[in-house]
Amino acid sequence: MFERLKKIRERFDEVNRLLNDPSTASSPEKYRDLGKEHRELSALLRVHDQYRKVERDIEEMKELIQISKDSEVRELAESEMVKMEENLGVLQEELKTLLVPKDPDDRKNVILEIRAGTGGEEAALFAANLLRMYTRFAERKGWKADLLDVNETGRGGVKEVVMSVSGEDVYGTLKFESGVHRVQRVPETEASGRVHTSAASVVVLPEAEDVEVEINPSDLRIDVYRAGGHGGQNVNKVETAVRITHLPTGIVAQCQDERSQHQNRIKAMKFLRARLYDKMQAEQEAAITAQRRSMVKRGDRSDKIRTYNFPQNRITDHRISLTLYNLVEIIEGKLEKLIEPLRLADMNERVKAG
Repeated sequence: MFERLKKIRERFDEVNRLLNDPSTASSPEKYRDLGKEHRELSALLRVHDQYRKVERDIEEMKELIQISKDSEVRELAESEMVKMEENLGVLQEELKTLLVPKDPDDRKNVILEIRAGTGGEEAALFAANLLRMYTRFAERKGWKADLLDVNETGRGGVKEVVMSVSGEDVYGTLKFESGVHRVQRVPETEASGRVHTSAASVVVLPEAEDVEVEINPSDLRIDVYRAGGHGGQNVNKVETAVRITHLPTGIVAQCQDERSQHQNRIKAMKFLRARLYDKMQAEQEAAITAQRRSMVKRGDRSDKIRTYNFPQNRITDHRISLTLYNLVEIIEGKLEKLIEPLRLADMNERVKAG
């Protein structure tokens, strides 16, 4: 562990040098990435420095105990040393956690898809609730959320919606949301007051950079059509909506949210690139069957991961057996009490595996 810390400190010095290099300032993306790495390394080395200080304090306390002839002083020193050793153990565990290799995708922006599942109109209404929940959570985090495509129902629900979310550590925060979300509540259309169960699926994809996914323009079929839904005077009059089909894989991406065809094409390509990147990642993971894939980190999307029980104001995440009674707050976008335990569970699994 400490040999690796030596290399990390060398890398920290290198990052400092690069941040102060005038050539770095001319590349905002490089400067941003180095800044993030600097913050992460600073946090790790700060804990390491605390660890080394406590180690030195313990050695000094041992010397005091050995040379002191006053029994009362020795007793106080021994009591203090016990506390120091406990603190040293805590810092050591924190160091192990910080040294766990991070998922390189954690820093990426995401493409988030929500689709109504079983349950008809009630499932579509629940999908709309999830869209609102994630949009509000993004606002709380200071992220930017943009709709790419939405297929609405006539009663305020959504059959499917695709949105991009950009900001700091977006994928690292939202990646545990992929899976089937089940809801239990009395639908507005239910006169007898009977609780119904329906579901919606959520998929969170890390947004791919241009250099990560090579797309041959000859492999694309691009169709334009008239947008539907909200959009102003151009709706159903000008062909601004764009649908892009990647012919080798059959993956389709479309966008009608913007008023210009050019903007819709850019967003559709962003969505397509993320889908292709996810497919590529899935193929790589399937090939490495011996590699650990915990349920928290990347659950099977066909599995139910969470249940939202409105009558009891209860929400349960089945992957870590976590039950909370603050569903009203969570559905309003206060997801921290759900997401942080999932991140901690994932971290603990990786510490054990490492």
